Amino acid sequence: MSGAPVRALIALGSNVGPRETLLDGAVQALRDAPGVRVVGVSPWVETAPVGGPPQPAFLNGCVELSTTLAAPDLLRLLQGIEARFGRDRAREVRHGPRTLDLDLLFYGEEALDEPDLIVPHPRLEERTFVLEPLCALHPELRLPRSGRTVRERLAELRRSDGGRP
Repeated sequence: MSGAPVRALIALGSNVGPRETLLDGAVQALRDAPGVRVVGVSPWVETAPVGGPPQPAFLNGCVELSTTLAAPDLLRLLQGIEARFGRDRAREVRHGPRTLDLDLLFYGEEALDEPDLIVPHPRLEERTFVLEPLCALHPELRLPRSGRTVRERLAELRRSDGGRP
C-alpha cells in the first residue's frame, strides 16, 4: 500500500468469449479488490483489431480508479484479474486474440519506466481504441507526449483515419 489514494486509469479490452460479460466481470473484480475504489467506467466501444493475426472485433473501455496500491502492486492485480478471466500470456500470440486485456494507462502524475511497467502507457496517444473510451471519462485530460487533450488527440486520429470512428 502506498498511503494516500492515487488516481489510476485502466484500459480494458476483450475479443474472445462473452466480451461484455468479461469486461463487466473485470470491473467487478476491481471493485472487490482491497485498496481499490472504482470511480468511473466508460461505455464499452466496439473496435477493429489493430495489428496481429486476423481476429474478431474488440470491446474496449476505460476505468478510473482511486487506489492506495503502489503501481507495481496495481499491475500485479490487473494481471491476476486477466489470468482469472482466462488470459494466458505465455501461450498467446503477440497482438492476438485475448479474453481480457487490462493496461495501466496512468498512475497519478507519475512517470515510470521499468522493465515490466511503463506509465503513462507509451502507445496510448496512437490508439483510437484507448482514447475513445478515455474521452468519455476525461475529455480534457492533457496527454503527456503531445500536450493535447484526449478529445483533441482523438479528433486528430479520426481525421488521419479518414473519419473512421
